[in-house]
Amino acid sequence: MEDEELAKSLLVTQQPGNIRISNGFGSNDTGASASGVTTVLLLSAFVTACSAFAGGFVAGYSAPAESGIIDDLGLSVAEYSVFGSIMTIGGMIGAVISGKLADIIGRKNQTMWILDIFYIMGWLAIYFAKGAWLLDLGRLSLGFGFGLTCYVVPTYLSEITPKNLRGGITSVCMAMMPLSVSVAYLIGSVINWRALALIGAIPCLLLLFGLFFIPESPRWLAKIGREKEFEAALQRLRGKNVNISDEAADIKDYTENIQKIPEDKILDLFQQKYAHLLIVGIGLMVLQQFGGLNGYAYYMNEIFELAGVPSITGFIVVSIPQIPAITLGSILIEKFGRRTLLMVTVTGECLGCFLTGLSFVLQVFEAFYSLGVGSIPWIIISEIFPITKKGSAGSICNAVNWFCNWLVSFTFNFLVEWSPAGTFFIYGSMSFLGVLFIAKLVPETKGRTLEEIQASLTHILQ
Repeated sequence: MEDEELAKSLLVTQQPGNIRISNGFGSNDTGASASGVTTVLLLSAFVTACSAFAGGFVAGYSAPAESGIIDDLGLSVAEYSVFGSIMTIGGMIGAVISGKLADIIGRKNQTMWILDIFYIMGWLAIYFAKGAWLLDLGRLSLGFGFGLTCYVVPTYLSEITPKNLRGGITSVCMAMMPLSVSVAYLIGSVINWRALALIGAIPCLLLLFGLFFIPESPRWLAKIGREKEFEAALQRLRGKNVNISDEAADIKDYTENIQKIPEDKILDLFQQKYAHLLIVGIGLMVLQQFGGLNGYAYYMNEIFELAGVPSITGFIVVSIPQIPAITLGSILIEKFGRRTLLMVTVTGECLGCFLTGLSFVLQVFEAFYSLGVGSIPWIIISEIFPITKKGSAGSICNAVNWFCNWLVSFTFNFLVEWSPAGTFFIYGSMSFLGVLFIAKLVPETKGRTLEEIQASLTHILQ
């Protein structure tokens, strides 16, 4: 079916006894009762938040564990550098296959099980390590699980939450990543590296247990034609006494019609109609990483030493703003929207980088990252791509994020050796360019269903 014919079939949907007009996107409302918080929805959010927390703990582990591992295992600085950086290799591998894997075997039913197994194996390998090879293998396994997490968590959450709650719930869950980095810093400053590895496994065990009790993504079930399971999962998420007929019909109508477009191929994303979405997705990933977060995260000890601040004091000061920032972000995202909050937080991140740079010239960054930059790019990417393109698009954006992660972490020490102040001025300049990018190209997605967002942005309904 050509796009014009598909548009007509989506615009007007016949139902027994009436015609449902979708105003170009599907019905405007799924009913007030269908947009509330339920126990199953909260449980699903908590379980996926455990996955995000586990991933952030992986990122935050290497900084406080550095001196203990080097002393206990007799590693050289070069050997420890391999340990620290090999996570990004695992992350890139996980990122490349994440989208297609989640499309084929499901968001929750298999992909979350797989990433959790890699998390648990990774922490156990590190805990029992007697030398560099098992240590590196464990870190590689953790990175692979983290790479899968970065795609499947926001995708699953965006597909299970009502439009009025999607931004808040997803932002809180994704903000568990930077929060757990801070938790790893704080705990790691008072306990040894093996005990810290065991603590890192706790959210993984919670995830393992919780996966038995949460439903698969209804939209993924609809996509693969498992209609009864789709309706059952949607009913569980919205509440057993809620009328889900309108929402279910909208999802099925959109999914059935969108699947008449040729099968998802990665090269399809380079068509003109998807160009804007791909630019937005990749641009947000570059912006998130080139703001310098992983320079801060992986080398926090060195930054504190250069600034003449005791590491424990620095860790506490960095960690304190995280929880209020996450709480505030979850409230503001639905009030002001993704685009506005992202512009504000990137501006704050830019200011933080310049202030950090000035602190070195003369002898505030993490809170703004948690407030919006850490989570909103993932939210937007999970929302803007059609379900038939999510796998390929998610893999590309996720892989770009992890490549930029590696690039920042690899070059950070060289830049700091060149100029500590100049390093953060560079990151601040990248954040400033990010503000312009958001203002010009990033769409607002607040208050619309996924079907509305995806149809409007890819011009399927024109």
